Amino acid sequence: MPSRSDVITPALLRDWALPVPSGGKEARGTVLVVGGSRFTPGAVLLAGVAALRAGAGVLQLAAPESTATALSIQVPEALVVGLPETGEGAVRGDPGDLLGGLVADADVVAVGPGLTDIDATRELLRLVLDTADRETALVLDAYALGALSHEPDLLAGSGRKVVLTPNLTEARHLLGRDPGDDLDAEAVELAGRYDAVVSLYGHIATPDGRAWREESGDAGLGTSGSGDVRAGLLAGLLSRGADPGQAACWAAFAHAVSGQRLVPRYGRIGFLARELLDEIPYTIATV
Repeated sequence: MPSRSDVITPALLRDWALPVPSGGKEARGTVLVVGGSRFTPGAVLLAGVAALRAGAGVLQLAAPESTATALSIQVPEALVVGLPETGEGAVRGDPGDLLGGLVADADVVAVGPGLTDIDATRELLRLVLDTADRETALVLDAYALGALSHEPDLLAGSGRKVVLTPNLTEARHLLGRDPGDDLDAEAVELAGRYDAVVSLYGHIATPDGRAWREESGDAGLGTSGSGDVRAGLLAGLLSRGADPGQAACWAAFAHAVSGQRLVPRYGRIGFLARELLDEIPYTIATV
């Protein structure tokens, strides 16, 4: 029997309104994105800008040192820190004290967009978990999910606010088998196994068994960089004070509907992930 989940609708979201912090940028929190490689700096850019578009107050990007100057020019709103890299252009797993300090001071840390070395990512993930405050929210994406699949007990019983954002390939690694057709059930299983909120292709579950599904996403979202945008969106919503389940539901809806808004200009397929970014604030504001 298929698992039961609630459909994410504007009415559901209006009854689950996002926090609207008052005051300066500090009231909307600091998001740190850790990711990238010499060949994939755009993933960090997309995730970081999405976090700002979703309402984060302060953005920090930690990426390979060979990309830091370009990123600081492309995202002038962000503090950009260059991390030591391997000869292949991946972030090294021992980036030193600078990254630890950024993690300790962040309200949300997103790990994974654009990372390319699984062993180094495992070290980075351990550093983040060892250094982050217990109240710091975490978004694990891409290679960070692969690293977690190698250490499945890393989050168990931690009580941390964590959201996992697997695609089907990453879900296979996390499950240790191919996902079945009932993605609601797979999301619930992953949430329970890893003690985290899971957002799997619009199917969202919490460790206590609550589940939702977003049904308006279309084929156009299956484009390079789209997942980085979704991860950053989540981070931005967490930064402004949403709880993990709420942030995952709002992010799934905003991601999907921002894509819908691009269809009249570009058709169902052919729009770019970066074009989703400008649609996010209006989509959220008009729920």
